[in-house]
Amino acid sequence: MAPQRILLNLSLDLALAALALPAALVLAAPGAFPSPGWWWAGMAWALLVFAAVALPLRLPRQYWRYAALPDLLPVIAASLGAALLFWGGLLLFGAWRPPNPAFPVVHAGVMAALLGGARLVGRIRSAHRVGPQSDVPAQPVLLAGGGDAADLFIRALIAQRAPGYRVEGILAPRARQRGRRILGVPILGAVEEAGAVLDTLRAEGRLPALVVLAEPSLSGPLLESLLDAAERHGVSVRRAPRVTALDPATARAQAPRRMDLRPVSIEELLDRPQVPLDREGMARLIQGRRVLVTGAGGTIGSELSRQIAALGPSTLTLLDHGEFALYEIDLELSENHPAVLRRAVLADIRDEPRLRRLMEEIRPELVFHAAALKHVPMVENDPMEGVLTNVLGTRLIADAARANGCRAMVFISTDKAVNPTSVMGASKRLAEMYCQALDVAARQAGGMRCVTVRFGNVLGSTGSVVPLFRRQLERGGPLTVTHPDMRRYFMTVREAVGLVLQASVIGAEDRADQPPELREGGIFVLDMGKPVKIVDLARRMIRLAGLRPDEDVEIRFTGLRPGEKLFEEMFHGQEPPRPTGFPGLLVATPRTADAALVGRAIDEVAGAARGGQARLALAGLARMVPEFDHAPNAPAAGRA
Repeated sequence: MAPQRILLNLSLDLALAALALPAALVLAAPGAFPSPGWWWAGMAWALLVFAAVALPLRLPRQYWRYAALPDLLPVIAASLGAALLFWGGLLLFGAWRPPNPAFPVVHAGVMAALLGGARLVGRIRSAHRVGPQSDVPAQPVLLAGGGDAADLFIRALIAQRAPGYRVEGILAPRARQRGRRILGVPILGAVEEAGAVLDTLRAEGRLPALVVLAEPSLSGPLLESLLDAAERHGVSVRRAPRVTALDPATARAQAPRRMDLRPVSIEELLDRPQVPLDREGMARLIQGRRVLVTGAGGTIGSELSRQIAALGPSTLTLLDHGEFALYEIDLELSENHPAVLRRAVLADIRDEPRLRRLMEEIRPELVFHAAALKHVPMVENDPMEGVLTNVLGTRLIADAARANGCRAMVFISTDKAVNPTSVMGASKRLAEMYCQALDVAARQAGGMRCVTVRFGNVLGSTGSVVPLFRRQLERGGPLTVTHPDMRRYFMTVREAVGLVLQASVIGAEDRADQPPELREGGIFVLDMGKPVKIVDLARRMIRLAGLRPDEDVEIRFTGLRPGEKLFEEMFHGQEPPRPTGFPGLLVATPRTADAALVGRAIDEVAGAARGGQARLALAGLARMVPEFDHAPNAPAAGRA
């Protein structure tokens, strides 16, 4: 604060303190005024003691227009201290004093009221100073989210000179809050009662133009029900800006502008409450250890790298064959976790000599193997590439890690490995079999543990349907869906990687609470919830964009592509799911084979693939994965 502003504030506070003395005398001892000579000395003493108390409490440095409850504490302390010192001076010097012994209390109260009231007036006068003037009337909105979230949003609107929105009511987290008010705005019901509240507002002719989500944690099924209720009434739903953008003080410091609301994302809609995770166990597993992440530039690999870096490994090696993707995650970690010793390695997991030299150099204690070719139609176009990367690459990573004393390898698999109809799914199943066989051997004779984790689609991942729909929406449509009955499991990348790390903690060491199936090569399977119809996902994304399906944006069915199934499965018929005792994690009853047998089969399949003998390679793949029902030129209907 500028010195002249501090001096001005001090002068105003001294003037108010001077006014407080006669006002307190009138209230405490009416008609008992002292002689005129007393006033000069008394007023000088009152101002002197006030300055002596106010300056250490930094009262002159307060911004009056930003005054809040915490600013009243030093005001009260200064008033009380100045009043007591003034009364003590009167007693010490034997000067005239009011006959009412309660005068110090009255004096302090009057002074606090004047000082605090002046700050309140300054706050009210500056309440509508942000943003440009506008002739557009404010839109009526219904606010979803109570407590601090609603309070902050309404205060941010009050701070606007011409607010674009007018809060008509609030949907609180709990029904028992109905009837109460926040800054004068009534709570009309709970969030789950949105449909009934909107029905009532429509009947009263007060239907809002928008429902604004002020609560950041509002997501998943509760958000979906709110969206359904709003959609029935033709009301759009928007998300409030982040908390720092709503802070009125922050808003004044920035360029004046109207409050921007953003659309609800499909990730928020399909997100689920975070299951409790063993963070301490993750820290014990990762902290101080040498960690290697393959496919570190991909969706899963990059999120693994972020969460692992936050747990404090001694070194973190990021391996990927894509230069730009590797550069991006390495740059991000350098900014967010500069203390973590990192190394970015450009390498192909099919290059055995390169992998062997790298493993001998870094000697990782933990390997998270996320590198793979995952796009079903792309792998159908070049099946041998899928075989070499997903099968041979996994074996080379596992063998090199085991040969160099790695403690545990975590293999990221897919639901497409169950009853596969595509080369991608079958190749991942054969890789699963090798990792399972290695893990069984390790549990019998010691050595590197192999933890296999299987899950479905990750929202927003490279090549997935959500980014495709977003691009198509930006072009105005149509949104292309392969089949009306196509269903897929979805999970956010944050939740999936958190559960992968949880599975790693359980599977990488012998624990009393470990599922018995793991000792025989069992596979962790993430609880993906219920499958989602892709056409419903497309319709929801169109509505979230404020448009109408089939009217504003067309949905076009293109037919199943080679290797695709209508329904993905998480478990094979011979590996029924078993609970693990850990939320979000199931285990598949193991189907295992001998490691040497699987290894020889992989060598044969890889040899045929390298030699361009596609028919021979696929025959070997089908021999090892008998449930592989491949139809390369005709889409598969899948199994319900």
